[in-house]
Amino acid sequence: MSSRISIKQFLSIAGISAAGVLLALPAVAQTNSRPSIFNEAPYNRSGEVPADLSQEPAPMEMEAPSGMEMPEAPTEAAETGTIVEVAASNGSFETLVAALTAAELDQVLQGDGPFTVFAPTDEAFAALPEGTVEDLLLPENRPLLIQILSYHVVPGEFTSSQLTSGEVQTAANEPVMVEVGADGVTVNEATVIQPDVMASNGVIHVIDQVILPPSL
Repeated sequence: MSSRISIKQFLSIAGISAAGVLLALPAVAQTNSRPSIFNEAPYNRSGEVPADLSQEPAPMEMEAPSGMEMPEAPTEAAETGTIVEVAASNGSFETLVAALTAAELDQVLQGDGPFTVFAPTDEAFAALPEGTVEDLLLPENRPLLIQILSYHVVPGEFTSSQLTSGEVQTAANEPVMVEVGADGVTVNEATVIQPDVMASNGVIHVIDQVILPPSL
């Protein structure tokens, strides 16, 4: 598995500095004194992935919320592609792929990674206030779009079997709150409706809402 990338590397690969993002947004704390589960075992990996973590985790049973369809499971052929290729091959992530392309993060998420992506469905984007998605896709709003999309990305590959309740630092340099319970996993207020969609450079966990950085 490739080594983890830093948040600064994630933003620099996208062609925009962290400072540039922050100038276009409300102030974001540069340091986070709150504990992160990624500072603890088994997430803080300085060497190779332990053998027991390299095994494919047992699938979690998830049910889509009322009124929402579960995204179609990718085929074996799609699973061999990158995160972007897997998302593009599934009809449930057209808005996400369009947003990644507009933010010029699609090439980043086709890199070595690895990445963990909490991926909102098209229905999740459609639930935003009218006109929000269209505004975010405008070129002048690219820094804001990068900040929001980066908040859905965690550097490193973490399957559902590796997640525990706690704060997780994202590529946006702001934490999300993960809650793991008997009924499944939530990320902030979003529910993971399909975990562990594997790609060649990471893993996708499908969520039913778009999550926003606290600074916004």
